[in-house]
Amino acid sequence: MSLPANPIRWPAEALWQAVSPLLEGFSVEILPEVDSTNTELMRRARAGRCEPILLVTEQQTAGRGRLGRQWVSQIGDSLTFSLGLPMAPAEWSGLSLAVGVSLAQSLQPQLPAAGEDRLRLGLKWPNDLWLEGDRKLGGILIETASGIGLSGPDRYVVIGVGLNVRAPDSQGLSTTPASLREVDAALDAPTALARIVPPLVRALQAFARHGFAPVRAQFAERDLLLQREVNLSDGHSGLAQGVGPDGALLVQTAEGLRAVTSSDISVRPRPAPLS
Repeated sequence: MSLPANPIRWPAEALWQAVSPLLEGFSVEILPEVDSTNTELMRRARAGRCEPILLVTEQQTAGRGRLGRQWVSQIGDSLTFSLGLPMAPAEWSGLSLAVGVSLAQSLQPQLPAAGEDRLRLGLKWPNDLWLEGDRKLGGILIETASGIGLSGPDRYVVIGVGLNVRAPDSQGLSTTPASLREVDAALDAPTALARIVPPLVRALQAFARHGFAPVRAQFAERDLLLQREVNLSDGHSGLAQGVGPDGALLVQTAEGLRAVTSSDISVRPRPAPLS
């Protein structure tokens, strides 16, 4: 594989210095190419390698999103990384939402005020980052492993993140994808990575201690499904009413208020009615 004309300068040393006091044994690894950062860390975990690590790739050839959807990244066009670490929270529910809140706050600390000429970075339950207008900026994929190399109640969690630095080709898509440059023109992949990772580690440690409930209000501020009609994958539909303290999506259906979890349901906004 030929090297790019302008190699990406990743802040590996700065990230190690920022995170290693929080995670004993933490390391940072940058790969020029890999099939999937999540797949690679899950392979290592199954082989007993369960140390805390940030794995970044410049090009991902077989990335996976939720429900097996493909996420392929090209050099410089996206930020693709996975953070792996042992965790033993009392409750796993709402983890992807807590991760989403941390990412959104790192990338856009202050939401635009009403009438301000900036795009709002929001969250689509359960694991997508969108810019207003239903344009996907990125996604989160969380996987866990247990057994070899772990002790007590620990499980090894791998948190994969993919973000568009430059918007990909929208051909064949119902909406134009969003990009980090629209959020902040100064954001490239290394800059975004440096902003995201230390707060994300702290957010995961807080989640392990306290669960999702303490960040529920912060999720609500960025909830792009709130008060919108949604279709559920089992054929039901209703009005999204926010999320519960466990991160379940609350949907008012004809049969009553329903708590929807990511393990058994997918949610899609209904198309806007024609005017």
